[in-house]
Amino acid sequence: MAAIFLQRINWFGDFKMNIPLLKVRNLSVRLDNELIIDNLSFDSGEGDVLTILGPNGAGKTVLLKTLLGLFQYEGEIVWQKKFRMGYLPQGLNQLSVKELPLTIRDFFNLSDKNLSKADIADYLNMVGLPEEILHKKASNLSGGQFKRMLLSWVLIGKPQILFLDEPTTGLDIGGGETIYSLLKRIHDKEKLTIFLVTHDLNIVYGYSTNVLCLSKLGYSCFGKPNEILTSKTLEDMFGDHIKIFEHNHQIK
Repeated sequence: MAAIFLQRINWFGDFKMNIPLLKVRNLSVRLDNELIIDNLSFDSGEGDVLTILGPNGAGKTVLLKTLLGLFQYEGEIVWQKKFRMGYLPQGLNQLSVKELPLTIRDFFNLSDKNLSKADIADYLNMVGLPEEILHKKASNLSGGQFKRMLLSWVLIGKPQILFLDEPTTGLDIGGGETIYSLLKRIHDKEKLTIFLVTHDLNIVYGYSTNVLCLSKLGYSCFGKPNEILTSKTLEDMFGDHIKIFEHNHQIK
């Protein structure tokens, strides 16, 4: 029997904005005539961190892309107003660009040729990377460096809403914690709204304002993590081999 140890940590404190940002009502999405998302409804507030949780094939990435306007759907998706959005898709790593002779400076210029060296350096510094890596090939970065570089690449567009699809995939535990700690700092500083897909249950309690649970069986639930993430909820999503063992832990 697999056991999941959930650490009750408080990264985001009492930061809440509670301004309506997004309403989703009776959302259904079909791809190649297969129903991926069925009659889904939830809300998100400005400044929230909404974690989308569920097994592979439950429609988490499809939901992100639908909210970004990339897939057709039935139902309602109502944004409060127009927002600048940033998207970090799943699966990008330094090996993805190993055949391309791109330096970090080249990588940023792909999105905006008018970016100055100083602008790029500022955003690299924001994620803890030195200006000196601008002349390094992107494929020569470590996995953690590449993830942080991608995050700075998304942030330089000054998004108000950030969509992150499993941002720590391929990283070890220490590297994953570094990325989430970095996201906490950026969230606190920039007051971003974040939609996060992750399998990392260990950080869900402290990281999320709300959790949206999806399942391949059509099961879904929505609410605050300490109210809905029970053994029963996880069994419904992942199967009866999942159990929770909780312990308190404070990050200083």
